Amino acid sequence: MKARAVSIRNIPEDIYLELQRMAEKNRRSLQEQIRLILEQEVRLSRRSFLVNAAEWRERLRGRPLTDTVRTVRKDRQR
Repeated sequence: MKARAVSIRNIPEDIYLELQRMAEKNRRSLQEQIRLILEQEVRLSRRSFLVNAAEWRERLRGRPLTDTVRTVRKDRQR
């Protein structure tokens, strides 16, 4: 796959500084951090909500699911 270059102008200062902070925290260059964020966003947008929901239904099939309201009430009584 051919790689392309993109230039982004007029990034607000607070966003730029936060991207830099994220990159430092993750031990990445600013370019690597931005590329990763873009890749993640594109991958997320490719999958529909219905596909994700169907996958989760399949993963949880057969598992006993508890009543969360009852669980919270029991926890509050402790």
